[in-house]
Amino acid sequence: MPSIVKILRAAADPNRLRILLLLQGEELSVAELQEILVMGQSTISTHLSQLKQAGLVEDRRTGKSNLYRLCSTFVAGGVLDGLLAQARQETPEAAADQAAMRRVVKKRQDKMRSFFDSVAGRLGKDYVPGKSWKSMAEALLRLMPPMVIADLGAGDGTFSLLLAQRATRVIAVDASEKMIEFGREQAGRHNIENVEFRLGDMEELPIEDAQVDLVFFSQSLHHALHPGRAVQEAARILRPGGRIVILDLAKHRFEEARELYADEWLGFSEAELEGLLEKAGFNNVESSVVHKEPETPQFQTLLAMGDKQIHIQPAPATV
Repeated sequence: MPSIVKILRAAADPNRLRILLLLQGEELSVAELQEILVMGQSTISTHLSQLKQAGLVEDRRTGKSNLYRLCSTFVAGGVLDGLLAQARQETPEAAADQAAMRRVVKKRQDKMRSFFDSVAGRLGKDYVPGKSWKSMAEALLRLMPPMVIADLGAGDGTFSLLLAQRATRVIAVDASEKMIEFGREQAGRHNIENVEFRLGDMEELPIEDAQVDLVFFSQSLHHALHPGRAVQEAARILRPGGRIVILDLAKHRFEEARELYADEWLGFSEAELEGLLEKAGFNNVESSVVHKEPETPQFQTLLAMGDKQIHIQPAPATV
């Protein structure tokens, strides 16, 4: 703890007291303090130097500037709280200083916002340090509670193996025997034991009633001959309170998709997906476009979700 005499001497000056009151609420640079207090740079620097010597203020380097703040020792211990509270009442410039500080901080925020406005639509297209879809997927997976998941139209099982990192169990269903074989090989190669690959059709699932907590259709529903039946089957295998998630293409006119990707349906509209879910008895239904491809034919991805209703048994009538 610095000398109490130095502390009192440093805090006795009215201008240094104004600086302390400002730094109590925000880190500020010399230039920002100049703007707020309307003082010269050398005057501000001298006051800050004396406050640092008294142990009341500390600074940290950020870019080309130093940001000043109250010493963390005093902040943590609440040593200055009473003194500054009283000083705020007795300092006539305190209210105006705080208003000026808010304007200065807003300018700092506006500068940052202006940068992001200038790169909107371009930021991240090539590279952003530390940002990747894989890292975001890993983070989101860790937010997901352990549960039993059905991946319907699972293909080669890539998504199923990703879900298995957090799931209690994943049941991957696909109508292609070759896809099922490949998925099993992949699971075995990576020693993943909580994924079960089952050969079957989305419209007649090889899963018993009320066995899973979450059903995924990941770009697979547009391959179903009867999407409504597939959604009904999803409702059947879900436990009450379970959730269905559909990622699929928004309705489009790229007819070549039928031959290129064996698509049965050229996507769905939001109204169509919501209608399928509501007809199957799902509650809290919602849908939205979550991705738009810039390249022709500019496919869009829809996300639709719903919850299986929890049936509450009525209380027995009393006689």
